[in-house]
Amino acid sequence: MKVLIISLNYAPEVTGVGKYSAELAEWLALQGHTIRVITASPYYPEWRIKAGYNALTYSTEQINDVSVIRVPFWCPKRPSGLKRVLHLMSFAVFASPAALWQIAWRPHAVWLVEPPLFASPVALFAARVASASCWLHVQDYEVDAAFRLGILKGHVARKLALRVERWLMSRADVVSTPSAAMTRLAVQKGVSSEKAFTFPNWVDTQHAHPNSTDNPYRAQLTIGHGALVVLYSGNLGLKQGLEIIVDAAKLLTWRADIMFLICGAGPAKDVLLEKARDVPNVKFLGLQPKERFNELLSLADIHVLPQLAGAADLVMPSKLGPMLSSSRPVIATANEGTELWSVINSVGVAVEPGSFTALSHAILRLADDPSLRERLGTLGRQYAASNFSKETILLQFEARLRSSVLGKRDLGDRATT
Repeated sequence: MKVLIISLNYAPEVTGVGKYSAELAEWLALQGHTIRVITASPYYPEWRIKAGYNALTYSTEQINDVSVIRVPFWCPKRPSGLKRVLHLMSFAVFASPAALWQIAWRPHAVWLVEPPLFASPVALFAARVASASCWLHVQDYEVDAAFRLGILKGHVARKLALRVERWLMSRADVVSTPSAAMTRLAVQKGVSSEKAFTFPNWVDTQHAHPNSTDNPYRAQLTIGHGALVVLYSGNLGLKQGLEIIVDAAKLLTWRADIMFLICGAGPAKDVLLEKARDVPNVKFLGLQPKERFNELLSLADIHVLPQLAGAADLVMPSKLGPMLSSSRPVIATANEGTELWSVINSVGVAVEPGSFTALSHAILRLADDPSLRERLGTLGRQYAASNFSKETILLQFEARLRSSVLGKRDLGDRATT
C-alpha cells in the first residue's frame, strides 16, 4: 500500500504525537508499504524549532525509509488560547498544497492526525480524487478543547462548530481514537459504529522493561541509593495540573528518603521551577534522548500521572503504557468511573484530580510498603503487555487499514510509485 500521513508532529520529536506518528510510519515501511509524511519542523515539547530546521520553508528528507515533507508553520513561544488555534491553522494552510501535490502519486490511504481538524477538508478532497481511503485519527477533540479552555464561547458558536466537526468526521472512511471513551464520543458526534475504531497508543515492551541494575541517573542527579524516587516524565504543559506534584513534595519535605523528579520540557517548566524554588526534595531534568528512556523509567520507585479532571474523564494518557511496562507502580489522578480510573484502580493507585493531599497520602502508602509496590508493578507490567503491545496493536491497525482501502481501490494498483 501507498500511505500518505498528514501529522503536525513527527520525528525527531521523541514524545507525544510525533513519537507515535513516526513509529507507525516506520513500522508500516518495514512491512513493505510505501510511506510519505507531510509534517512540520520538529518543535515539541519545547515549542522551539529544533536546530537545523526551518519553519519558514518547504523541505524534504528521508528518515528510515520514509519520505518526509516539511511544510512552513507558525510556532508560538507560549501556546495559549488563540495562539494555539492560529498555530494549528497555519500548519493546515501550508500542508494543503503539499497534500494536493500528492494526488498524482495516488496513495491508497490518506491518514490524518487531529489536531489539526483544520486539515480535514484537504485530506478528504485528496483522498476522494485519488480514490483513496481517508482515515481520521483523533488524538484530541479540538472543538471540545476550544470551548473548555474558553477560546470559543457562546451557544451559537458552539452549535456551529460542532456541526462542522460532525460533518467532517462523518465524511472520513475510518475515525479512530486512542481510547474506548473517545471512540464512544466519536459515535455520539455522528460517526457510525462501523467506521469507529479504537487505536490505542502502544508501548514497546521490549524497550520499556524492568531494570534492577545500578541506575546511572542516581549518580548524575546525586540521589542516594536509599532514596525513593517519585518520577513524572513527559510534556510540561500549562493545562495538565502538574503543580500538585510540587505541592505534594512540600507536604513531604519531612521525609528525607523521598525525592521527586520532574523530567521533560514545555511551557509550564518555568512556572514549576519557580514554584519549587525553595522545595529541597524536588529536582528537574530536561527532556532525555530515547536511548536513555528505559534507564529513566527504571529510576522511578513510583510514577505519578497528574491529569486535570476534564481531561482525565476522556483521554487515556500515552505516558501510562511505558510507566506500567517499567514494573513500577503508578499513581494517577482520575475520577471514579472514567476509563483511566478503571485501569489504574486495578493495577495502581487512583486519587482525586487536583488533590495534592490525596497524592501525598498515596505516595506515603507506597513508600512504606515495598511489597505493595512490587505487586502493583508486576500487575502493571502484565497489563501493559496484554493491552498496549506495539506489535499486536499495529497488526490490528494494518488489517483495518487494508480493509478500508479494499473498499476503495484494488491494492494491485501500482500507479506512479
